[in-house]
Amino acid sequence: MAIRGLERSVESHHQELLHLGLDPQNMPVHIACVMDGNGRWAKKQGKPRVAGHRAGVDALRSVVRASIELGIHYLSVFAFSTENWTRPEKEVSFLMNLFNSLLDSEVKTLHQEGVRIRFGGRIEALSNLSDQINQAEVLTKDNQVIQFNIMLNYGGRQEIVDAVNQWLAERKEGDVLTEDVIQRNLYIPESPETDLWIRSSGECRLSNYLLWQSAYAELVFEQTLWPDFTKETLVSCIQSYQNRQRRFGGL
Repeated sequence: MAIRGLERSVESHHQELLHLGLDPQNMPVHIACVMDGNGRWAKKQGKPRVAGHRAGVDALRSVVRASIELGIHYLSVFAFSTENWTRPEKEVSFLMNLFNSLLDSEVKTLHQEGVRIRFGGRIEALSNLSDQINQAEVLTKDNQVIQFNIMLNYGGRQEIVDAVNQWLAERKEGDVLTEDVIQRNLYIPESPETDLWIRSSGECRLSNYLLWQSAYAELVFEQTLWPDFTKETLVSCIQSYQNRQRRFGGL
């Protein structure tokens, strides 16, 4: 009976995807998002930049929920880069306080929804958040509905350098540096390569985000500003992904 129930559940999910115009057999496993456009959204609304960041949090909640509904296994978001420290001190302070508040308010809900939370970046530099980050990862470590990777104080080049330095610190005589070695030493090594890489706001730059993981990702530069990003926007990006032929360097 349980197996039949599971079959019905899978069939129902497939029908839901088909209804959205998606191919259930060609869904991305790992989606990465650059959540760009909060400041421009606020400016268009005649509001301060911090209002855009608050609205961006609402959009992120929607995208996480949509990813669960669509059956995405890994979702990675660029929350704060190593370069973002150069922004005005007032904005950086607001973002750090916002992260602090969200860790307090959102983790239990995500845990109840079966979300595993992982953080990637130079987390050790965020001493005011380190305890909450560790608690979130420990609390959700056995969840399997979706893995939600939050890239915080993150830079793609720095990640590769850190991976190599980690290997150098542990290497034994005769060890050879390979792609597999670097993968094992990335911030979140269990995450598979990125299938679909999305940047909102229309900007067409990689911005040092998941450089190693996205070597063969399909890139979508979505015009929508992040606070206006919805489930429908995500579905449209996945449709674009499904309309491409991935060759991985072959024919």
